[in-house]
Amino acid sequence: MDNLLFSLNATVPIFLTMLIGFLIRNTKIMAGEFPDRLNSFVFHVLLPIQLFHSMYQVDVHAAMDWKAFLFCTGVTLISIAISIGVAFAVKDRSMRAEFAQAAYRSNQAYLGVALMQNLYGNTGTAMALVLLGSVPLYNISAVAILTAMSPSESINKDTLARSLKGIAKNPIILGIAAGMLWSLLGIPTPTALERFTSSVAAASAPVALIALGCMIDLRQVSGCAKEALLCTFLKLVLFVAMFLPMAIYLGFRGEMLVAILIMLGSSTAISCFAMARNMGYAGTVTYSSVLFSNIGSAFTLSAAIYLLKSLALI
Repeated sequence: MDNLLFSLNATVPIFLTMLIGFLIRNTKIMAGEFPDRLNSFVFHVLLPIQLFHSMYQVDVHAAMDWKAFLFCTGVTLISIAISIGVAFAVKDRSMRAEFAQAAYRSNQAYLGVALMQNLYGNTGTAMALVLLGSVPLYNISAVAILTAMSPSESINKDTLARSLKGIAKNPIILGIAAGMLWSLLGIPTPTALERFTSSVAAASAPVALIALGCMIDLRQVSGCAKEALLCTFLKLVLFVAMFLPMAIYLGFRGEMLVAILIMLGSSTAISCFAMARNMGYAGTVTYSSVLFSNIGSAFTLSAAIYLLKSLALI
């Protein structure tokens, strides 16, 4: 019973906070462009500052775990390859690229920050290492997939250039990199800066979850439930079943094991939808996968954390 309560206490507050965002959208308390603007504010301001705050507080030289970094990078590449392979089983060619990127891209920056704070009281370096090992590959691969698997000729050099520029300017990566550089250079942290980043870091997780809930719109799910459910199965079940035992075998425990679980089994990133639409796709498969995986992850993440806690691995 204690292990069940431990897992529920970690995950239930996350999805209740997301429910607030869903209710805000659907009761029209904040209608119009509010969900998009809130999501943009979280992505471009709150999360980068939160990750910067987490990184500059640690000794990067001592905390850098190359085994974990390389494991996350390798697993991400394999997951991408599997997602592309399964995508070719989708009959409608116009859905294949959307399916492929939605199957492997995790929403770990949003859900991960909140879950790590619930479990350990802070984000820590484990989540930052996992983000570094996966997020650049997520974005680069998404551009390549959406370009190479496009059934039309609408994607041109200008669109591709804008997408690649967006990867280089990804706020999540920049926040982590700035924090690491600050730590490596040993720059003293003024009290005012510490209090500012600490305050923003405390606000980032709940606001990010509310923003995620605001993005859920049941009306946008249409005509691709089968593909979205298959995509959700890969995202929440298959990759966890394949790679989490490998992580345990390699000796990952505690905070790092939870961070790896989040990378493997959190819901599909909402940014997939924006990238798909930006590159000329309808976005229905992507959005449906985001919706189904957010609902499903409430159960799968709780079950996984319960199992890891019962086995005394976290």
